[in-house]
Amino acid sequence: MSEQKTTHFGYQQVAWEEKQKKVAGVFRSVARRYDMMNDLISFGSHRILKRFTIEMAGIRPGHTVLDLAGGTGDLAIKFSRLTGDKGLVVLADINDAMLGVGRDRLFDAGCAHNSQVVQVNGECLPFADNTFNCVTIAFGLRNITDKDAALRSMLRVLKPGGRLLVLEFSKPTSDTVGKMYDAYSFAVWPRLGKAIVNDSESYKYLAESIRMHPDQETLKQMVTDAGFIRSEYFNMIGGVVALHRGFKS
Repeated sequence: MSEQKTTHFGYQQVAWEEKQKKVAGVFRSVARRYDMMNDLISFGSHRILKRFTIEMAGIRPGHTVLDLAGGTGDLAIKFSRLTGDKGLVVLADINDAMLGVGRDRLFDAGCAHNSQVVQVNGECLPFADNTFNCVTIAFGLRNITDKDAALRSMLRVLKPGGRLLVLEFSKPTSDTVGKMYDAYSFAVWPRLGKAIVNDSESYKYLAESIRMHPDQETLKQMVTDAGFIRSEYFNMIGGVVALHRGFKS
């Protein structure tokens, strides 16, 4: 009898097929105050990191963009304004609660004319080959169970010459920064989660999931192994966050 396949959910080992359900529970719990919590725990720096991601995306009028794990739509709104009336932005997420918030925000921002909202599993994207000029995934890859399958799926739906951008927590380049970051994220994030959304466990998971995510060089190799060319990354906040970029040949 073969052993059951497992993966990590934070520091827990869970059955491979259970992680998706557990992650879904985390985001349903925090969806309505997700952006507020991001501002609090990052001191607003996540907005600067996402602005850099947008600058590196090279979006022009008429482009098609897939914002995967796009949640509450902050990137999608910016992309909608860059692609213009002849472009298209697809806000995609596996979580219905997050998508509900993102759909409302796109509508309120006047972006309904060139955007779509789609519930998808990042491991098997339901789009035709060579559809998008750019695929972005911001702070979402670490929550996907089969990251290699997801990266291959992202490559498939990109047009030749299209680019992938993965914005994600990573490994601090300094031991001092790492120790300060550990102390802050493990001690403060769950307390803020309890105070703001009455959920400390989701923010404990956030801190743990970051430590289980591949470091910069490992993720760069994964992007290359998935078939992307010119894979590279840019460290930010001393490596606490990194932006990985790759292109489809």
